[in-house]
Amino acid sequence: AHGERLRAMFALPIWLDVKNQARVHVWYGTRFGKPIAPYVSVPDAIASYPSTATSMGVRRVGETHEVCAPFGLADLFAGVVRPNKRLVTEAVYAAKAARWASVWPALCIIPWSAD
Repeated sequence: AHGERLRAMFALPIWLDVKNQARVHVWYGTRFGKPIAPYVSVPDAIASYPSTATSMGVRRVGETHEVCAPFGLADLFAGVVRPNKRLVTEAVYAAKAARWASVWPALCIIPWSAD
């Protein structure tokens, strides 16, 4: 419901994946077959996202915004999809990368074995 609300608010033509990071450990093991410990912070959660380009978050702080990008923003701005092997498996990464490439064919997909 939050994803749909944000899509409407910002008129985004894409699907948004909105998760409460404080509860991911509750369902992650069932969905992906690998239990995980609760994240210790939002930056800890962001650092576990499946690719370096997707490992980023933005939050409003007063009148400005704060960016959390543990791997930097270069891959995001260059359209490079590189695996973050901290948590995701090769199969999950490959499926996500293939889906992203079907939507954005100009992406440069770095294979799992390249890192």
